[in-house]
Amino acid sequence: MAFESVPGVVDVEVVRGAQTAAGAPFDLVFEIPHGATRTEDFTRVAARMTSPVPDRLVDFFHVNTDVGAPELAAATAQALVAALPAHTVAIVRSRVPRTFIDCNRRLDASPEEFKAGKVGPGLMPWVTTAEDRAMLRALYDGYVAMVRAAVTNLASRGAMVMLHTYAPRTVDVEVDLKIVESLHRAYQPDVERTWPLRPAVDVIGNAPDGTSHAPAAVVDVLRRELAALDLELGDSATYPLHPSTLAYQHVVDHPGRALCVEFRRDLVADPFVPFVEVRIGVAKVARLAGALSTALQAWWSA
Repeated sequence: MAFESVPGVVDVEVVRGAQTAAGAPFDLVFEIPHGATRTEDFTRVAARMTSPVPDRLVDFFHVNTDVGAPELAAATAQALVAALPAHTVAIVRSRVPRTFIDCNRRLDASPEEFKAGKVGPGLMPWVTTAEDRAMLRALYDGYVAMVRAAVTNLASRGAMVMLHTYAPRTVDVEVDLKIVESLHRAYQPDVERTWPLRPAVDVIGNAPDGTSHAPAAVVDVLRRELAALDLELGDSATYPLHPSTLAYQHVVDHPGRALCVEFRRDLVADPFVPFVEVRIGVAKVARLAGALSTALQAWWSA
């Protein structure tokens, strides 16, 4: 299939170094499965839904989507090809809101598997009609196919980064028909501060059986670079790398050449505020992109 953007489904971008030729394979693929970060991404799909959905569901969208991840991927790609001008980076960004269907989930996984992985479901509980399920599955399949096309074009020493951002605190609420009310209670100032603060950055590399799939050389450099910024690096501190996610399969398929990582949203948003579309801080992103780019270069320095 052609490696090109599909409106409303996936954005693709190829960032080439000064010494690369058109058509060169990708040295690095950034995958951003939760890249639908703008209000228009939500409203576009919501307008097509025939299922009754919770009131103010857009509030859940804004709390739950990976704001800043697309900007961080773009800045890191530019920094990487500046340092390694013979390299080419592809960025694959979903524009399908995980508020309806999650493009980082195995849709055949059971509710028990999602809970064991401490992740939300693949298809949200308010999606109840066959028409909606078919529509959302087509969007999901379109995105997953584009990721597959990018991975197929990886160079022999190519690598992948599954890039995410997460809310500053672990807010423990059920993803059900009362999700909006539950979130507004959880984010009341006197309640929000009681939730556990997440690491600034968390490498999601430990499988449920304890096996680490994180690329050690990259993680070591990332830890050093973040320490210089007074930021801590977690080791699957928030949740495991679970087989119910598509990221798990990418990591298994590319041993030592795939990194799944979460950055805290208050480190990229200017500022992070729940329930609204936030502005991304250019300087904040550049600071993190420098650290991430330096770490990723470890894949090609050995």
